[in-house]
Amino acid sequence: MWYFASPRIVFGQDALSELERLQGRQAFIVTDPTIVELGFAARVQAHLETAGIASTLFAQVEPEPSVQTALRCAQAMTACEPDWIIGLGGGSSLDIAKAAWLLYERPDVEPADINPFQDFGLRAKARLIAIPTTSGTGSEATYATVLTDTQENRKLGLGTYELLPDIAIVDPSLVTSLPPHITADTGMDALTHAIEGYISINHNDFSDGLCLKATQLVFQYLPRAYADGDDAQAREHMHNAATLAGLGFGNSMAMLAHAMGHSLGALFHIPHGRAVGLFLPYTIEYTLNGGGTRYADIAYALRLPAQDEPQGAAQLVQAIRALQRRLDMPTRLADIPISRSAFQDALPRLVANAETDTSLIMGPRIPTSDELEKLFLYAFEGQSVDF
Repeated sequence: MWYFASPRIVFGQDALSELERLQGRQAFIVTDPTIVELGFAARVQAHLETAGIASTLFAQVEPEPSVQTALRCAQAMTACEPDWIIGLGGGSSLDIAKAAWLLYERPDVEPADINPFQDFGLRAKARLIAIPTTSGTGSEATYATVLTDTQENRKLGLGTYELLPDIAIVDPSLVTSLPPHITADTGMDALTHAIEGYISINHNDFSDGLCLKATQLVFQYLPRAYADGDDAQAREHMHNAATLAGLGFGNSMAMLAHAMGHSLGALFHIPHGRAVGLFLPYTIEYTLNGGGTRYADIAYALRLPAQDEPQGAAQLVQAIRALQRRLDMPTRLADIPISRSAFQDALPRLVANAETDTSLIMGPRIPTSDELEKLFLYAFEGQSVDF
């Protein structure tokens, strides 16, 4: 038996006005300073004011958000006592909103103990709204939260079904000002979610269609959104693609590219989407070599030659690397750039962190420590995986 979990999704132009339909007393908005500067927080507060809901702003979320930030945010929530929590921003803000919400409702819980096997009894105090301002993480449609342990320099992949937002507001007007490099990074994150969600050992009939559609949308519209940020059609379809991919992989799970990307991002502070997207072609080749994959299905959906599984996977890898080149993204670690000496020094920690990531075991082929080390080395050099 399995479950398909989804928030209520409000999407399209003027979706933000859904806030005016809320009933409540106090909202707590979790965001970052840039979102405040862009005026997005003020727009949200104006809609809440129309609904008769007071609001408090917590605008201290950093990139690759930390456990400490989640704890500070929870303390501020406790002082405010909101009945609505609103995550507004990229994946970092949405992740902090989720984690802090749980800690606000359950101050007795340690952040590292957030897990899908325990009943936390959320919604006794508040409900959650997620409003993404990037088109990539899909966090508005998942129950996961990723926090950085700054003391151990590693990322914690946490989650419980109770953290799934009650409402996701997917308004394309919030992504028209995204710079090209953020458009590229977040778009590759969405693509990695979609492809890994389709291949994951937990894939199912409900997630498969979402993952395939999201993949098609990314290949069709991400280059356009990158080339012209004012392309309204491209922006809207990419925003929808990110949420579709979030729904897809959120109900099946991410895989090896995420385990490696989390490890790299924690140690070298590489944007998440750039990291997982870089590893994606290498992990496709590695996973294919173990058998039991369905990459030809994805290639077929993209109208690429796919007479058999090896050809489909090879065509998909070529298409991903061609897309990365169109987006001016690195295709190997040496181009990030990371020096060889820094990479070699970090390699044991890269492997160790990836091995403890929950995404590692969700693919049809699970690497050994030696294979993980080779994968990192191959990705550094840009070498096709032959093992």
